[in-house]
Amino acid sequence: MKKFINYCKESFVELTKKTTWPTWEKLQSSAWLVIGVTVLLAALLWVIDFVFQNIMTGIYTL
Repeated sequence: MKKFINYCKESFVELTKKTTWPTWEKLQSSAWLVIGVTVLLAALLWVIDFVFQNIMTGIYTL
């Protein structure tokens, strides 16, 4: 139990004293980047799915 308590204390010190947290502006910028890339990839996958759907429909209607 002593090791666990020591681990918790060391983790708390590391998170509060040794970790560099991003500024609010940097955090917002990163969030918008993630949202943008996610939307872009979703659109790309939709286009690929649409193309393959049409190809497969064409093959099955032969």
